[in-house]
Amino acid sequence: MALWIAVLLGIVQGIFMFLPVSSTAHMVLVEHWLIGQDHPMPAPESAEMILFNLVVHVGTLISIVVVFAPSLLRFTRYSLRDAYGWARAGRFQGPPLFARLFLLGMLSVLFTGLVGLSLKAVFEHVFATPWMIAVTLIVTGGLLFWTDKLPPRRRSLRKTGIGTATIIGIAQGFALMPGLSRSALTIVFGLFAGLKRRWAAEYSFFLAIPTICAATLLQAIEVYRLGGLGEVSPAALAVGFVVAAVVGVISLKLVIYFLYRAQLKVFAFYVWALAAAILTGLIDLPI
Repeated sequence: MALWIAVLLGIVQGIFMFLPVSSTAHMVLVEHWLIGQDHPMPAPESAEMILFNLVVHVGTLISIVVVFAPSLLRFTRYSLRDAYGWARAGRFQGPPLFARLFLLGMLSVLFTGLVGLSLKAVFEHVFATPWMIAVTLIVTGGLLFWTDKLPPRRRSLRKTGIGTATIIGIAQGFALMPGLSRSALTIVFGLFAGLKRRWAAEYSFFLAIPTICAATLLQAIEVYRLGGLGEVSPAALAVGFVVAAVVGVISLKLVIYFLYRAQLKVFAFYVWALAAAILTGLIDLPI
């Protein structure tokens, strides 16, 4: 795979990672288009290309660290403080707030993993089938449009419990399928569970860090067992990672602007238009 393709895919990932329109779908569609133009690269559903997609996702995690640095540092410091105090108490009791939020996040990741591993073969089939990506984009658009019609949410993170963490984790698991936006599904189902928009967004973005890192590690192990990267060079992985990290900062700030103003339906119209273009052949893909 040429380095300019890695740059292009890194830009696509950086732009669409945090917009609730499925960055994976956009990368896979671009990959199908490039293959249709006779550019040499692995199939989108191949283990090495799925790993490449995950690596550039890790690149955009840098954007979360940059934009949410104060919140991340505060959360990390308070989580360690609460965990230490909880351990020193020497008796069984409910964990303090930040330790509890950390445990709830791990619970969400657990349910994401259960869904992802159970449906891995189904998700890989969608990578290979553009018309199925169009269908999942339509579903994403419907959820986004519906979300803007919800009344104000009232629940804070202090009132977040096992049920909310489970719902968000399961939603994130299904978002491993191209076309179902991870940020959209986690934010939307956080709102459905009653979380305020700000907390639904921050929980979603923070949850991306352990989830994407874990998925990347598992995929890297699979690629290693299958014999290596093939046509995807380490240089291509590095270039895609860096480009996605830089572009992702702008994308994250943009989605925060729209989310806090309850204007996610803007993105609903976009994904519906993209799905229509795929299904009608306006975008030339092997559907």
